[in-house]
Amino acid sequence: MDLSLLLTGRALPDLVDVGALQLERETAAAFARMQHAAALDGFDLQLVSAYRSFERQAAIWRAKLSGQRPVYDAMQQPVDLNTRQGFAKLEAVLLYSALPGASRHHWGTDFDLYDAAAVDSDYRVQLLGSEYQSDGPFAPMSSWLQVHAIEFGFFLPYRQYRGGVAAEPWHLSYRPLAVGYLQQFSLNMLQQAIECTDLPEQSLILQQLPVIFERYVTTICDQVR
Repeated sequence: MDLSLLLTGRALPDLVDVGALQLERETAAAFARMQHAAALDGFDLQLVSAYRSFERQAAIWRAKLSGQRPVYDAMQQPVDLNTRQGFAKLEAVLLYSALPGASRHHWGTDFDLYDAAAVDSDYRVQLLGSEYQSDGPFAPMSSWLQVHAIEFGFFLPYRQYRGGVAAEPWHLSYRPLAVGYLQQFSLNMLQQAIECTDLPEQSLILQQLPVIFERYVTTICDQVR
């Protein structure tokens, strides 16, 4: 398989079903082990989002740039993209949504999760920091993950804001595979993926791609804890 196609979400990794979603096979096995251990401590770890293809990420990108899906700032307040110009418009979206081809979800090693035991069955997870911090329903799970996730090979690449992607306490990554994937991922791979599709603000994306790659792809938190 062409590695560039895999890393940019244009070729399928070795996926298995995890409920209604999919993860890379080794990642899914490690998640099942972590899920079992968490259950012993009273948590019910469930996926909100897992593997995502290039086209799925492109659909999210188009919806956000067109105003069909909301865009939030760092304070989790809605952003009116009509008030943003140039790269500032892209930055507003990139804070929480990866550029198509640049999402770690393409690899099948990354996923978003919540604690189903902490909420009613009809609760709609928003993936907001307030749900995972302080008095939020998933704060105890977040504390558990910060201690135990590494025991199963997982880490939080966006544990803290580092100038690119916002803090995402719900996003875990399977370290044994994801570290190597990021090391092999290149700016040229991403550029080729972007050039092969039709995206809103495509010319601006290509112009700013080196900055996007450095800030929103390679800048992540420590891969151990």
